[in-house]
Formats: sequence, structure tokens, C-alpha cells
Amino acid sequence: MSGHHHHHHADHHGAGDYNRAFGLGIALNIGFVLVESFYGWKSHSLALLADAGHNLSDVLGLVLAWGGMWMARLLPDDRHTYGWQRASIMAALINALILLVAMGSMAWEAFNRLSNPAPIAGQTVMLVAAAGVLVNGVTALLFMAGGRSDLNIRGAFLHMAGDALVSLGVVVAGAVYLWTGWAWLDPVMSLVIAVLVVYGTWSLFSQSLHLAFDGVPQSVQLPEVRMHLAALPGVTEVHDLHVWAMSSSETALTAHLVMPAGHPGDAYIADVLESLHDLFDIEHATLQIEIGDSERACRLATHTMR
Repeated sequence: MSGHHHHHHADHHGAGDYNRAFGLGIALNIGFVLVESFYGWKSHSLALLADAGHNLSDVLGLVLAWGGMWMARLLPDDRHTYGWQRASIMAALINALILLVAMGSMAWEAFNRLSNPAPIAGQTVMLVAAAGVLVNGVTALLFMAGGRSDLNIRGAFLHMAGDALVSLGVVVAGAVYLWTGWAWLDPVMSLVIAVLVVYGTWSLFSQSLHLAFDGVPQSVQLPEVRMHLAALPGVTEVHDLHVWAMSSSETALTAHLVMPAGHPGDAYIADVLESLHDLFDIEHATLQIEIGDSERACRLATHTMR
């Protein structure tokens, strides 16, 4: 038997591409948190104070995502043979948890405020929240493109987009309050926003939790990978097939290929690895060739993996 591995470098964005985005996003949000907290306290607006708290959690979220991105690019060594790539998955998971906790706290406070609605300075609330739409909208745009291929960057994007939505809701609540004088509108709008943000974040939470436990990435259909390998010339059986996420943007695979005619040569293996990259975006593949002794299957193998 023999094994071959291949690490095909992904064509995703490098760390430097997002340094400016993270730095700018963190600076903008820290400044905005200070402004929003002050005016929320002055205007007695729960929606503004809740939004400021949420923005503060987003500063932490951006710092986590930035740190996760950098850790994922640390070189492997004898103690961490895959490097620290998993850090980007953990950052995405913690980001989602922070967002869910922040929205839960906001909803709890809104329920309490509903029983005793307080008057707010509607005009001040609208102006400050409008600035929030701008700050968070601009920051979200910086991460929008990378969010399609990298779960960690998507976490940063969802945080900022969620903040823009919260701020927009506060603007609407302030406008309607000025028109109607309905004090209960401020906490009700907070509840509506919390539900919308939780709904938008649940996918990030479930996907990052799935990947943290070595789940098959959503972009990979394992039956299709198995069929592709089984259909290769000379292959009579595929077993011990494992696919997992090394990071929030890079996928790994290991598999045993039974080839009774013997090892097909390095060029054959190189072609298979290239096809795994092109068809399934699998960056790091390791294949073991066997001539027919498949009784030594991995103890993790099940009927779905053989």
C-alpha cells in the first residue's frame, strides 16, 4: 500500500485583503458605541442603548474574526500539523454565540420595558440611529464578497448587516414615535429586530457548530465524492472516506482506494487530486492505494462510508 497527499492552495482572499476592513470596522464601531451610548442615555431610548450594546458585541466579534483569520494562517509545526486553521471556524462559532446572546439580552430588556414604556427623544434617536445605519452598512459592505466563501468572514458580515438592520429599525421607531407618541413602539421594535437578527444568525451558528465537530462542509455532497472516486479507472472499492473542514474556507479529504492491479503511478494520483479540487473545491486530499485487503477498515467506517 502507499499513500499520496496533495495540498492545492485555495484561490481565496489572503489575510492582507481584510486587514483594512477589520481595522476600519473596529475603529468605526468603537467610536459609534461611545456616541450612541451617550445619546441613548440622554434620550431615554432602550432601542439606542440596546443597539449600543450590540455594537459593542460586534467590536468583540470583529476582533475575534480578525484574530481567527490570522491564526488560521500560522504555519504548521510538529505540535500542530494542520497549523491553527480551525481558529477561523471557532471564531465564526463564537461570533454567532455572541450575537445570539446579545439579541436575547435585548429581547429580555424589551419585554421588561413593555410593561412600563418610557417617553424618548425621538429626533435624537433618529439622527443617532441613522448614523448607525451608515457606519454598519459601510462596514458590512467591506466583508460582503468574502462572506460567500469563508464562514468566518460571513460571521463578520452578518454582525455588521445585523447592526445596520437594528439601527434602521430604531430610525423607523423614532419616526413613528414622533408622529403618534406611542412609547411602546421602542421596545416592540427592539423585539422585532431581535427576532430578525436571530433568524439570520441561526444558519451561521448551526454551520460553524457542524464544522467544529468535523462535519462535512455544506458545499460538499459526500455521495457525489464517493461516486466520483469509485468510478475512477482501476478502482474496485472506496472505503474510509472522510471529508471535513480544516478552516472556514478550506476542505480536506482522506480515502482508501482499492486497486487490484497495483499502484497506478504518481501522474494518475495527481490527476485525481486535481479533479477533487476542480469538482468539489477540496484543497487538501490524502489517498491510500490498496490492492484488495479492505478488511482493515477504519473503526469509524459505517455503511455510509464504505
